[in-house]
Amino acid sequence: MSEQDVILQVRNLSVHFNVPAGGLFGGHKVLKAVKNVSFDLHAGETLGIVGESGCGKSTLSRAIIRLIEASGGESVWMGKDILKMNSSELVGLRKDIQMIFQDPLASLNPRMTAGSIIAEPLQIHNPEVTKAERTKRVAEMMEKVGLTPNMINKYPHEFSGGQCQRIGIARALITRPKLIVCDEAVSALDVSVQAQVINLLMDLQKEFGVSLLFIAHDIAVVRHIAQRIMVLYFGEVVEIGESEQVVMAPSHDYTKKLIASVPVPDPKEEMKRREVRRRLRREAAAAA
Repeated sequence: MSEQDVILQVRNLSVHFNVPAGGLFGGHKVLKAVKNVSFDLHAGETLGIVGESGCGKSTLSRAIIRLIEASGGESVWMGKDILKMNSSELVGLRKDIQMIFQDPLASLNPRMTAGSIIAEPLQIHNPEVTKAERTKRVAEMMEKVGLTPNMINKYPHEFSGGQCQRIGIARALITRPKLIVCDEAVSALDVSVQAQVINLLMDLQKEFGVSLLFIAHDIAVVRHIAQRIMVLYFGEVVEIGESEQVVMAPSHDYTKKLIASVPVPDPKEEMKRREVRRRLRREAAAAA
């Protein structure tokens, strides 16, 4: 990959929140959820963002595309800082950057049919498309994500969790975006369904050439889909590099802890990992 195909440049991005301090006199304190995060994303690349719950992964992803406001830094999309865009520029941006959410059912409007949910981005961003053409595109997209066109008039509650997530994927892809942010997109699914959805995302990425920011707490899942992995710890980047390099030769103790927490079917290997976890806990306790 070269510098010429970089589509997103994040520089020193920070997100701070004022939270109640508690105590007798109340007041507020600053919670630094994301601290000076920087990275590049290339066209057609999948960057995995991994870390335990509460480390700032989702906050970072939402700040990058300005679903929440950042406290500082830059998020430069195709040469223009998203954090400085006006409202009309942001509306245009949404066509190129879409999002797949963690909870498949909660992210879909229960009063809309699957076809209407998938078609909605087209109505907003491509109003010139006729109703007949929209229906055709929706049916084609449903087939691409593994749903049959006869499901077009069904409501979200009539689908399984995996099928609801496929609707979310179809909705994200219908405008042919350049980037999709997958915010814990498979964590709410069963393991077997997770594998199906991940393989689907990989196939669709190859077909459409879309870039992915894939956020998850399971480094084994991220390793399967991402070319590079970025590890977040308390809102800071502690490690970033090629997936195999990060997993097979991690340089930071926190990354080692994440890898050691992944269960394996080999009892001997699992014993080794338990020893690693115990050693890291002892070292952390000593450092404290």
